[in-house]
Amino acid sequence: MSEGVEWALHSCVNLAWMEGQAVTAAKLAAIYGLPAAYLNKQLQALAKAGILTSTSGPRGGFRLAREPDRITLLDVVTAIEGAEDAFRCEQILRNGPSADPEIDYRRTCAISIAMRKAELAWRRELAGQTIADILAQVGRTAPAAASNVRSWFANVRP
Repeated sequence: MSEGVEWALHSCVNLAWMEGQAVTAAKLAAIYGLPAAYLNKQLQALAKAGILTSTSGPRGGFRLAREPDRITLLDVVTAIEGAEDAFRCEQILRNGPSADPEIDYRRTCAISIAMRKAELAWRRELAGQTIADILAQVGRTAPAAASNVRSWFANVRP
């Protein structure tokens, strides 16, 4: 996975704490010292996927398009990385000594089956966790995080 996934997830959490206020890509990037132009590409991908909304103008920026409990981690990963499986069976067994041209090795190869099973488990886990779940966990472990982020955004001028 690219670093853009991590950046996008943190941006979603920070935007959730902003309670509907728009935040510019420059400010979202500045909080962690990220390159604004690259983060903006990630934010645009989230907007295209319907996770964020984007408003231009002096009071513009990004906001969550949905409530945090309606944004799964899988939604964010898919928006940034695409829907392709992490593992793609290229059916190299077709070149092996026991090759059978009639067999679809994507469905019969033990490695392909194991990787597909792992992929499904990974996707199920990501689909079962939301930005709201992350907010709740952070709230338990770092109760001041939300107010610290809101204060930081109110005072920064990138």
